[in-house]
Amino acid sequence: MKRGQSGISCIVGVDKPQGMSSHDVVNACRRIFGERRVGHTGTLDPLATGALCVCVGPAARLDAYMTNHDKTYDVRIAFGVATDTDDAAGEPVHICDVPSCVCDVEFARDYVASLIGRHKQLPPAYSAIKRDGVKAYEAARAGNVVKLEPRDIEIYDAVLLDLERDHDADVLYWDVRLSVSKGTYIRSIARDTGRALKTAAHVAKLRRLQAGALDVTDCLSLEALEQRGLDAAIDPVFLLGYRMAFLDEGQAAAVRNGAFLPTAALTLFDAPRRFDDADCGPMRGAHKSDAPLADGEVISLVFGNELVALYTIRLKQGDARPCCVFSQGVIRGKGL
Repeated sequence: MKRGQSGISCIVGVDKPQGMSSHDVVNACRRIFGERRVGHTGTLDPLATGALCVCVGPAARLDAYMTNHDKTYDVRIAFGVATDTDDAAGEPVHICDVPSCVCDVEFARDYVASLIGRHKQLPPAYSAIKRDGVKAYEAARAGNVVKLEPRDIEIYDAVLLDLERDHDADVLYWDVRLSVSKGTYIRSIARDTGRALKTAAHVAKLRRLQAGALDVTDCLSLEALEQRGLDAAIDPVFLLGYRMAFLDEGQAAAVRNGAFLPTAALTLFDAPRRFDDADCGPMRGAHKSDAPLADGEVISLVFGNELVALYTIRLKQGDARPCCVFSQGVIRGKGL
């Protein structure tokens, strides 16, 4: 085994603490698992906390299949101040009065509800978007202006949780829960809300509750992860959400060699539901799927207690071809 390879291939959920970057969490997981091949599937700003999916060992190849998931956040929007980063970590760039309507709960509730729908959103100047190979936040820190283009995003749900006024600091807060599409910047929503209401605003606090199928309740602190190690592994087949097929020994051997599989030899099962400790075994929670195969559909292939490959369906050819094969399968959880 090469240096820096632990023999571990798994996915874990980390409840990222405030003040750490997502890369800091990756480095902590490298130390915990003794594995250099570690990646995450969706950046959280240092200010933010919450659900961060971390792939360890060969499982790191799954990041390309898990970065486009929808997400849910709790955000505290502070009114009256705009910052250069659009969050509390930045420097104030504009201070202004807050209109009385913004202090009204009914107005706030209606405005937040009106956010639901499709929008064109301009990403923050301090973002990880690259232009000419340079990340926007790196250019911004160097004093250079990067021209970013608006992108299509969708807000699926938006609810006002609370409205609070800090009289000592003379700051008004909206606490909001948002469910959004991939690529949506919550900082931009806060910034644009301030502008739309003829004032200024920024993100004071941010917590990611869900990223795809990963719920923050499935995530551990880094301290707890260090204690539990591989016992904290989360089923990658559940997180991916693809339909699955269970392989026999002959099929598994063929898959390891990258062979195409005839679709007629595959029995598909629905994507697994949230893990239930009372339902164990490699085929736990498996329900045969009634839906027909779809051309281009990606399926998870399982052998024993591991995800061994992702394959793509080709209806015209009547087969499934490999798109991601693991020399070492990704564990679906301990004690099965």
